[in-house]
Amino acid sequence: MKGDRVEIVVDAGDTTRTYEVVASRAGRRVETAVRRGVVEVSEVTRSGSVVRTARFMATRVLALVEQPVPREHASEEQRPLREDPKS
Repeated sequence: MKGDRVEIVVDAGDTTRTYEVVASRAGRRVETAVRRGVVEVSEVTRSGSVVRTARFMATRVLALVEQPVPREHASEEQRPLREDPKS
């Protein structure tokens, strides 16, 4: 969904570097995959077409942080809040 993002922290020798892949438009999502020692983070459309991809060697990746946008569900809005029976 638009706004979803993944942060990748990579060891760059004497320092670390942080990269971000963001779903930039409505209907797009960010997918991650680890294959054959390579971490791939891709922005994908609804139809499954890859818009952009970032690839990193898995041995150099220190952190992979997925940060989804908070979503509101209609079912959650209609539920009444529970009150503590002891009060």
